[in-house]
Amino acid sequence: MRNILIIGAGRSASSLIQYLLNKSDIENLHLTIGDLSLDLAQRKTANHKNATAIALDIRDKAQRMNEIEKADVVISMLPAHMHIEVAKDCVALRKHMVTASYISEAMAALDEEAKKYGLIFMNEIGLDPGIDHMSAMKVIDEIREKGGKMILFESFCGGLVAPESDDNLWNYKFTWAPRNVVLAGQGGAAKFIQEGKYKYIPYHKLFRRTEFLEVEGYGKFEGYANRDSLKYRSVYGLDDVLTLYRGTIRRVGFSKAWNMFVQLGMTDDGYVIDNSETISYREFVNLFLPYHPTDSVEIKLRLQLGIEQDDIVWDKLLELDLFDPKKIVGLPNATPAQILEKILSDKWTLNPQDKDMIVMYHKFGYELDGKDHQIDSKMVCIGDDQTYTAMAKTVGLPVAMATLAILNEKITTPGVQLPINKEVYDPILAELEEFGVIFKETEMPYIGYDPDKLS
Repeated sequence: MRNILIIGAGRSASSLIQYLLNKSDIENLHLTIGDLSLDLAQRKTANHKNATAIALDIRDKAQRMNEIEKADVVISMLPAHMHIEVAKDCVALRKHMVTASYISEAMAALDEEAKKYGLIFMNEIGLDPGIDHMSAMKVIDEIREKGGKMILFESFCGGLVAPESDDNLWNYKFTWAPRNVVLAGQGGAAKFIQEGKYKYIPYHKLFRRTEFLEVEGYGKFEGYANRDSLKYRSVYGLDDVLTLYRGTIRRVGFSKAWNMFVQLGMTDDGYVIDNSETISYREFVNLFLPYHPTDSVEIKLRLQLGIEQDDIVWDKLLELDLFDPKKIVGLPNATPAQILEKILSDKWTLNPQDKDMIVMYHKFGYELDGKDHQIDSKMVCIGDDQTYTAMAKTVGLPVAMATLAILNEKITTPGVQLPINKEVYDPILAELEEFGVIFKETEMPYIGYDPDKLS
């Protein structure tokens, strides 16, 4: 049998493992699922005859190399910074490798060796990065094939709560790593291009500069800019494009409310709060407000942020129990961001019956035969349950499909790469449609950001 080693059996691995197990008889596959938690790995195998669960400590080099040596392809679902040791072993043992993570500098440095040994190191083959690359390159390549010249590319993606499970004023619940949500946008100004001009949004202004998006059947959304929209400019062949913008999708009103935490300093992860373990939620809020002999915490916060008493953002704060003197943080040596994450997790954790939702939206502007055109491409995917979530499907299924394509020699180009070539994206996008990941492309009038286009 052909052996696939899957390292990491967390939330994102459920749909990936299920897909490969379903194919295991016809494709002659055996899966070895390794995780630090043997119990977690065993739950993911579901006692399938073509799967073996093992306790795998990635820091144990001898064990790691022993398991990699037995595999034909290695899938790493580890945290991004842990891939590199696995990748080095794969080079040494001449094994193909697949991950859903961004290509790090250390991973990119293995490209020459991977090509030398004919190894395929497929990265960024999850959701974002992953499905965003594939769905974008499909349309960009089609535009170029008919002689069009790209002038605008905008791409938005967000993990949200499905409409039937949307039951709080923020219209949001954590569908992925809460810490990443709390720290989103930090580390430098957002950078992008509009109408040929470089634009920058500093972190303290990020959540007040949003774009609005409409998705038929699901209503209105907003998008705020990712930190570096220009990362893929050359990769996509868009060096001459006039507008290039990548953003994160939320429901309308989320960013305005989130901005309150940014302005107060609650998203700061750079210092530790004294006595954080014993303070209440109310005391935590008060840490960021000036002293006043008579004003309450509520009044001070309203004055500091300019919140009117009938403003919906006030109700959003109340919904989080931020002013509760009895709720205790209970985290020792915690940063403001860690405390905020704890407070939000109380309210934004998906309930067992809840479903999540992925929304992706691309805009393509191009010039053809002297005229400007636009194509909007939209995808909405809703999860089945808390095991086979929309996030797990959209991250895990492309990883599984790429792995099988490598085994079956449908993907043959060696080297450290992302899925922007037709041999990769065409069959995977087609198969994803069978699982409800469907992009609807619509021809639109091109406006761009030039006000003269409206006249």
